[in-house]
Amino acid sequence: MDGLNNTVAKKEIESKIFEQIDAVKRGSVELIKEDELHEKLSYSLTNNIPLKIKAGFDPTSPDIHLGHTVLLNKLRTFQEFGHIVYFIIGDFTAMIGDPTGKSETRKPLSKEDVLKNSEDYRSQAFKILKPERTIILFNSWWLSNLKLDEFIKVSSNYTVRRMLEKDDFEKRFQDNKPIAMHEFIYPLLQGFDSLFLEADIEIGGNDQKFNLIVGRELMKSFGLIPQVIMTMPLLEGLDGKNKMSKSLGNHIGVLDEPIEMYGKIMSISDEMMIKYYELLSYISNKELTELTIELDKGLNPITVKKRLALEIVERYHDKLLADKAQKYFEDKYQKKVNPENITTLELDSEEYMKFINNGGGEWMFNNIPSSLMPSEVIVNFLSRINAVASKGEAKRLIKQGAVKIYFETVNKNIGESKVDIETYAIPANINEFTLKVGKKKIYKIKLKF
Repeated sequence: MDGLNNTVAKKEIESKIFEQIDAVKRGSVELIKEDELHEKLSYSLTNNIPLKIKAGFDPTSPDIHLGHTVLLNKLRTFQEFGHIVYFIIGDFTAMIGDPTGKSETRKPLSKEDVLKNSEDYRSQAFKILKPERTIILFNSWWLSNLKLDEFIKVSSNYTVRRMLEKDDFEKRFQDNKPIAMHEFIYPLLQGFDSLFLEADIEIGGNDQKFNLIVGRELMKSFGLIPQVIMTMPLLEGLDGKNKMSKSLGNHIGVLDEPIEMYGKIMSISDEMMIKYYELLSYISNKELTELTIELDKGLNPITVKKRLALEIVERYHDKLLADKAQKYFEDKYQKKVNPENITTLELDSEEYMKFINNGGGEWMFNNIPSSLMPSEVIVNFLSRINAVASKGEAKRLIKQGAVKIYFETVNKNIGESKVDIETYAIPANINEFTLKVGKKKIYKIKLKF
């Protein structure tokens, strides 16, 4: 019986391992090595010990954009499976300056800038990461105490030839462009972070692959089980070409206002949309596959983008603000009703009812949604709220079809909200509607019951 139980337990562990690998590999560029990740997960599940997932962040900017959140989202996925994230703020290495990959040396930051940026970065990161499964560390805590003889021992494990394997180093060397000694030191110090923490897995952008490998190799040199490396792609910005960057102005900041954030997401190309889903959305792999199939079958990309925009705005703000941002977008770009041009009128419902009834509009109480507002009543109403200069103008606009009433209804069969557009028709049970008069005049009518 014990043998049978052991077999069942092993199968359960294997199932959980493949579930985790399938989830964490989503959107990744490279995994070095998958069989090692399998072994680490097996040990973790068998012994109920969470893995140490390391990611380093140089606080070069106080603001996080969605490009930065690609790594944070992956860290969150590991946390969902019970692992611990070691969020390393590279305050020490930031004062050295990592090569940019653009054939030049990046300028180091001052200590004051690093500390200020670190605080802002950390507060924004917790919009994604679980605080109870996150350990925040500053690498200055150990690197500033690293003795020279210790560093020499570490650096003796890496040759200049191997350093020149880094793409931008090799290119600059071939082009006779300067490479400062501290740039060789940077990957060694980042690698020492992994050595010091004995990380199980390190995640970084694809442009950080060389530095991640240095950490893996140093761990081997000192007799430790090497960290598994996972690299993630660099997310293109709103231009669809260049890496998302604040300096290029193609970014979506996590601190952007809800309406601005929603609008920016809606502006991404249809071709980029699935990649954004893959790297930024929390929907399951199954849902993502189904969504891709629906798009291939002709689902409107706008509908899919709206879902993504709503999810992301809600994550960094809240549901109420996300819903408002979506309504703003729909009003301005789908209904062609510019929210900035809307005049809101709050009317007492009893007075409104009397006014409507005096005009012969007893339909207001008959609960028949398809009833039409009598033309004389709408003429009087437009005049009453000063939407027209005269009743004659009102009649002319009505005849031209230039007066529209918009209201929200709920299709109970589908369970989704949709917009019904009728001419001069308002359901009897509604207490808010939008009145469009001509091309520019828009009124939001709210009845206070």
